[in-house]
Amino acid sequence: MIRILLADDHPIVREGLRAVLETQPDFEVVGTPQQAANGDEALRLALELRPDILLLDLEMPVMDGVETIRRLRQQIRLDPRRGDASHPRIIVFTAFDNDERIIAALEAGANGYLLKGAPREDIFNAIRITMQGGSLLQPVIASKLLKHMGQHATYRSPTVPQTLYEPLTERELEVLALLAQGMPNKEIAAHLTISERTAKFHVSSIMGKLGATNRTEAVSLAAQRGLITLHS
Repeated sequence: MIRILLADDHPIVREGLRAVLETQPDFEVVGTPQQAANGDEALRLALELRPDILLLDLEMPVMDGVETIRRLRQQIRLDPRRGDASHPRIIVFTAFDNDERIIAALEAGANGYLLKGAPREDIFNAIRITMQGGSLLQPVIASKLLKHMGQHATYRSPTVPQTLYEPLTERELEVLALLAQGMPNKEIAAHLTISERTAKFHVSSIMGKLGATNRTEAVSLAAQRGLITLHS
């Protein structure tokens, strides 16, 4: 089961999300419907309940979403007794799509960014991909991020070398196209009729060649190089 904590200041949003998520047999929403109505509650419950996924709004009273992410990451780093199981993966779920909000949330440690109004299948997909260790941005969010990176050359990952990249093979380009659609390794394998282990190997090779530290960054860098096109 994927244990999910919802944090939003609107009760109707929390109740609606809970109802939608609980239609999935592998999802379990933790906490009561009355909880996590502000950033302070979200931080406390995330540390107390140790969910797998924190689905977090940005605009909340007491403490906003970005500060909640920062403090949660900080609290976990400062407590050596907490293992990997206490590191919830964070998906921002918000109505805000301006560049500053996106950048601030990702720099604070968000693993994904979805806009309210996203189809339920996109939400399910984002949770499962993030749970598997991936990172997911909606195409419209990825496009805004790329535009921002192009306008602000100083915002670059220090792990990305400013050198020519090793070219991708034909098979890696096929995997990359599916990766850009948000497919996890299992779906990529099924689509290309290869083993999941082989799909994972190709994804790792793509990330290595592009100098990316995660799947989202690999897609962003590939779009920058013109290897793929992101549609809003």
